[in-house]
Amino acid sequence: MDILFIGGTGNISSACARLCLAQGHRVFLLNRGNRKPEDFGIDGAESLVGDINDEASVRAAIGDRKFDSVANFIAFQPEDIERDVRLFGGRCGQYVFISSASVYQKPLRHPVVTESTPLKNPYWEYARRKIACEETLIKAWREEDFPGVIVRPSLTYEHVIPLAIGSWNDWTMIDRMQKGKPVVVHGDGTNLWTMTHSEDFAPGFVGLLGNRLAEGHAFHITSDEILTWDEIWRQAAAAAGCEANIVHVPSDFIASLDDFQVGNLLGDKATSAIFDNSKIKRFVPEFTPRIPWQAGIRRTLDWFRQDESRMKIVDGHNAIHDRILDAWANATGRKD
Repeated sequence: MDILFIGGTGNISSACARLCLAQGHRVFLLNRGNRKPEDFGIDGAESLVGDINDEASVRAAIGDRKFDSVANFIAFQPEDIERDVRLFGGRCGQYVFISSASVYQKPLRHPVVTESTPLKNPYWEYARRKIACEETLIKAWREEDFPGVIVRPSLTYEHVIPLAIGSWNDWTMIDRMQKGKPVVVHGDGTNLWTMTHSEDFAPGFVGLLGNRLAEGHAFHITSDEILTWDEIWRQAAAAAGCEANIVHVPSDFIASLDDFQVGNLLGDKATSAIFDNSKIKRFVPEFTPRIPWQAGIRRTLDWFRQDESRMKIVDGHNAIHDRILDAWANATGRKD
């Protein structure tokens, strides 16, 4: 198949591109050319340089090509979907929108999440925009026969360190734990979560490409491993050769200090979620997550260590934890 990734060198899409190439598909990466595919292990893809936000740029980049599947990893608002319908209508056999599992009802009425769990997130604009994107795509499928498919990742990682507060594409929280400094874990650390390695996500995603039966459907694709947030932080610390000095702070209190944490925690990670992967396994029987967090985070830390420039320390991320800890100490009278 000829497969176009809009993006293609990101945290999730890199593993998907590698797997497509390994299976013998022709892979095209449409992006601005600012990231080198080889830095993410992607060898053999054809780069199409264009800005997805500039339709003329995209039309020039793709020429008269048609694609069996187009996957957009960087669509965040309904206008992005409307633009893609204009660009790729009649030029693709399938269009896959990468949404987010944060779209599911918050707070959840039931901790087991299926694709039929209601979509409603009053806490996070990001999730509401993803919901609006999904609705726009389904409308185009119903009314224009645009071949849309929706995929909802949860917290997926490979080249990022996905700890809940003050961490992503930097080394700050690892450095903080290695120095023995306290780290904030939201709530009492016992709510349940799922961490999915991108190489586990990729077989489910790639297995949907070209499957006409998937049109009009939504799928979440996650690991089957269930962890508490205490376990997530402690296993990350163990992978770094240290222990996590955890301080528990209620999610509501954290959110009262930082508007971002309203969405990040109350709209996502503060709610226990157990994802039922039965649907993706029906459509892609070969989908079997194999990388537990304990092993996956070690691989991620090894990737960071391969290039010292990746191991950057962001002072602002340390400041987030320090501010929460100081405020919590003042509120509770605890100074330990």
